[in-house]
Amino acid sequence: MEPNSAIAPANAAGRSSVALGLSGRYATALFDLAVDAGSLDTVGTSLATLKDALAGSDDLKALTNSPMVSRKQAAAGIAAVAGSLGLDKLTTAFLGVLAGNRRLGTLSAIIRDFTALAAARRGEISARVTAAHPLSADQQQALAAKLKAGLGRDVALDITVDPAILGGLIVRVGSRMIDSSLKTRLDSLGQALKG
Repeated sequence: MEPNSAIAPANAAGRSSVALGLSGRYATALFDLAVDAGSLDTVGTSLATLKDALAGSDDLKALTNSPMVSRKQAAAGIAAVAGSLGLDKLTTAFLGVLAGNRRLGTLSAIIRDFTALAAARRGEISARVTAAHPLSADQQQALAAKLKAGLGRDVALDITVDPAILGGLIVRVGSRMIDSSLKTRLDSLGQALKG
């Protein structure tokens, strides 16, 4: 079942700039279902829990990305994961649809797009942040406040940890990017030294 039938968005008008492509269609479908069910915050919390689990578990990454896992195995595995994480019923059912459609590989992008849709509904701008290490709650609040001061709107942070950037942050808001990562600075220094 692709997202053009039972889980398709009833009206995606005005959201196409927020969520594009396959992951955007699935995220919009889940978003619309969550709005209709009055469980937008619950689904958002479940997806945040799932995002953290994906970041911390190589086994879960393998389950969602391996072409060697059958649809049946993926459905059983993702149902077990949803149960152990205590995800809500709508998110659990949605994950079953993804497993049945062999779309679990797009899960991270779907979570990102859903987060952007939820932020837009709250009147916020979504900022994708890549950090070398997990940010504390105080660091997240300080970053959100700095971005709000610069952008003039509330900002929802979508944080990904990537140790490869060594230090600093990469912040993307719409088409704008601020790259203060140590890796980029070292690369620039290396290019300057080559002359």
